[in-house]
Amino acid sequence: NCFFVFLNMSPRTSRRTCGNVRASCLLLIYAASLLDAVAAFASEGSPRRPAFAASSLGPRLLSRSRLPSAASDLPSASDPREQLLDSLSLLLSNGLPPVRSVNPHASIFCNRETNMSGVGAIGFDMDYTLAQYVCPAFDELAFDGALGKLVGTLGYPAEVLDFSYDHTQWRRGLIIDTQRGNFLKIDRHKYVRVAYHGINKMSSATRKALYAKAFNKVPSFSEKSFVNVDTLFQLVDAHLFALLVELKDSGEHEFMDAKTYTEMFKDARYAIDLCHRDGVIKDEVAKNPGRYIVPDPDMVQMLQGFKEAGTKVFLLTNSFWEYTDVVMNFLYHGKHVDQTTKSKREWLSLFDLVIVGSCKPAFLVDPKRSLFRVDPATGTLTNTDGVFEIDALGPGGARKFLDAGKIFQGGQWEQLQAMLETTAGDEILYVGDHLFSDVLRSKRTLGWRTALIVPELVDEVVTYAENFEEQDAINRLRTLREEINVHKEALRRKLRKAEESERGKIARALTDAEHDYSAVKVTVAALADKNHSKYHSVWGQLFRAGYQDSRFAFYVQNYACLYTSKATNMAAATEFRSFHPVGERLPHDQLLDSGAVYEIDDV
Repeated sequence: NCFFVFLNMSPRTSRRTCGNVRASCLLLIYAASLLDAVAAFASEGSPRRPAFAASSLGPRLLSRSRLPSAASDLPSASDPREQLLDSLSLLLSNGLPPVRSVNPHASIFCNRETNMSGVGAIGFDMDYTLAQYVCPAFDELAFDGALGKLVGTLGYPAEVLDFSYDHTQWRRGLIIDTQRGNFLKIDRHKYVRVAYHGINKMSSATRKALYAKAFNKVPSFSEKSFVNVDTLFQLVDAHLFALLVELKDSGEHEFMDAKTYTEMFKDARYAIDLCHRDGVIKDEVAKNPGRYIVPDPDMVQMLQGFKEAGTKVFLLTNSFWEYTDVVMNFLYHGKHVDQTTKSKREWLSLFDLVIVGSCKPAFLVDPKRSLFRVDPATGTLTNTDGVFEIDALGPGGARKFLDAGKIFQGGQWEQLQAMLETTAGDEILYVGDHLFSDVLRSKRTLGWRTALIVPELVDEVVTYAENFEEQDAINRLRTLREEINVHKEALRRKLRKAEESERGKIARALTDAEHDYSAVKVTVAALADKNHSKYHSVWGQLFRAGYQDSRFAFYVQNYACLYTSKATNMAAATEFRSFHPVGERLPHDQLLDSGAVYEIDDV
């Protein structure tokens, strides 16, 4: 009852009245929080994969087998939006639209307002964007191939051949400290929240001594010794390097003793890169693409839809022509086809131009790179003069230039924009998976619109929905902890000024508050650790680090205009679509939105 009295009080209710009701509310919330927390901490529950609708009170679980297609699919209740109708002149010939829902498999999320009517060209990366790979089978091609090169070419001990790949130990968003052999997860403020040395978790004291308490030498994590794990390709790098660190630390090999951690990382990186260049990966994928590539039946229709709407479509990938042709042929047909069908290269009809071997991010920053035209039948390269050649062709120069062949290698952004005939960066929307090479650099340097592909988003959103009650208990307990903390400080100030006769009573109240603070803190820590491991047993949530946004989340929010779980979700980004961000809130906004009490002094 106290809680509902509080909800119905005027915002200008006096401080004293507000304080009395608030005290009663706090006792109720404290008890409820602890009960809920204990219940959530004790119960495991069976895993679910629900769909859910957006709600200010948390996700409302919907049908497990289907997503809402109309308002009737949602739980029956009076629609709060109807309260808005009195002040609006809406036609609503078909009634209110369906309540906004979140489908982690299909939804496009918006950080920066994007009006698709202003987008004249849309581009796609290939690897881990249009083409998703079967894991761990695809990763093992690079991992196993690199082991052979480390031993056979670089002289590493034979024990390296016994290494086995485990992709479940790693995820994007980490930072590799190649100088120390450490793996870090940091928050948006560059505070290291979790750290491992090789495959062993680092103690809190060691982690803080290395990364938080060095006087006048706080790392920016942009130094050359730090490598960001920004793409799923790099999970192989991370696991191989971690195993090499473990072998160096625990084994007795003079060869390993003579190697620094930095040298070992460079060797691992070299061996993996060589697998991408010498056919170890390409040849195997070409033999059996269905084993390594995930077919996407929606890709062709999506790309055709953009072209039919008059939007220019381009492919911009770091993969070279022969491999690109293999992958795109498989995606176009949805299966492995014979050589005669492959040679037709029907997939090229989906694109206005194709650039392979682009060497991003250099493509986006280096204006001196040459552009070569590729002969699709032989793979041979022919020099072009790029922008100068297009200008020399006169009116319609871009069209004439592309008529001579629309497949290229190398080059740089000025040549691409000349071929697309765009006049400003924000007329281009580029869709990719690499946080730095595809999104950050194209946005920061060229002003392109960007869309980031985050396959992990499905599990992140579903796990959050399934564990909402537990997360809610953690948040309420954290609020309670802070309120007790403020109360402690008030008691300390009061104790300093109190008369001798009152000091004993206040001191006992302070002792009790200290006890309560510690009790809540321990409970929150235990609940948070449990909740953390549900997203990933080692590294936790992709978008969170502790109670802060992770570094990954920080860059997604600042440089990805849009983000979604797979490239073909972009079919919803028609030329008529406008995307609007949900909104950004500072702590004071969040506190008020969450229903925090605010006080206005009596006048």
